[in-house]
Amino acid sequence: MSDNAAVPSFAVVSGGQVHRVLENRHRELVDLVEAAYRTHGAGDTVNPPSYFLRFPDRPTSRIIALPASIGGEVQVDGIKWISSFPQNVPAGIPRASAVLILNDHATGYPLACLESSIISATRTAASAALAADKLTEAGRRPRRIGFFGVGLIARYINEYLTGTGWSFDEAGVFDLSAEHAGGFADYLKRSGDGATQVTIAQSAEELIRNSDLIVFATTAGAPHVTDPGWFSHNPVVLHVSLRDLSPEVVLGATNIVDDVEHCLKADTSLHLAEQRTGNREFVDGTLNDVLTGALRPATDRPVIFSPFGLGVLDLAVGKHVYDSLLAAGELVVVEDFFHELRRYG
Repeated sequence: MSDNAAVPSFAVVSGGQVHRVLENRHRELVDLVEAAYRTHGAGDTVNPPSYFLRFPDRPTSRIIALPASIGGEVQVDGIKWISSFPQNVPAGIPRASAVLILNDHATGYPLACLESSIISATRTAASAALAADKLTEAGRRPRRIGFFGVGLIARYINEYLTGTGWSFDEAGVFDLSAEHAGGFADYLKRSGDGATQVTIAQSAEELIRNSDLIVFATTAGAPHVTDPGWFSHNPVVLHVSLRDLSPEVVLGATNIVDDVEHCLKADTSLHLAEQRTGNREFVDGTLNDVLTGALRPATDRPVIFSPFGLGVLDLAVGKHVYDSLLAAGELVVVEDFFHELRRYG
């Protein structure tokens, strides 16, 4: 480190600022996420396992820490701290909340604390849109989309698909809550840039069999879709929530992940498939393998993309927000945040 290294200022970035920077920048952010995947694939990242804080008195809830470091053009370290409390939903507030801490690459000092639920949803949706694009290039552009689970993530994925040029003839919706399914169907109809026909499916099987591109965005903790026959029409599946599909469904498909070590843990569907088989041979490769041309998914079986969600993606999007606000002179700096800066007082 240079002897002239300076302690950076510390900024707090609100959700409103994050939203203004990211709003309607779908193509730019998909490209940014693709660059982060390529940086990760090149080995210029550090992305240790996520850490789960669980509560014996609140078994459905958790808070997850995702530490990471990314090089390339981003050059930042940090950690996302994201909670998932499903019981928030009946109370009328979002299930997830999050903050992202960015650390200066040169000094290690924290640069900023950013509201990160929007950043997290953005990187998840951009990753899903990127995967959908790259997994359907060979004449497999779906015309029917199905949303299984209809919360914030499903809405963001729809926005990122339509915002990067996708359109559909039909959209199906399924959720355990009829109220939520109806609300999401109304949202799709109001948006006016998605499907020409929107249908609420009466069962999971109906949704899956009538969709060529399926988005799983649930809060399921264990597999609940168990019949491989439902996927006999070989759809592309964005398995964002990771725990919906039984090992039988997984083993009957081409499986693409964002990172093998991350995806095969914490009782994800792929982790359960590994426990069932005793090996990882059913994992065909990573999204970066698809990006680089090292893998071309087969078209004679379902294709399932299971992204565990890499902290390096949050850092890439968060640093973009930080740099944009810095360039615009809009960072809200906390004066005197670092107070004890003299070694001997």
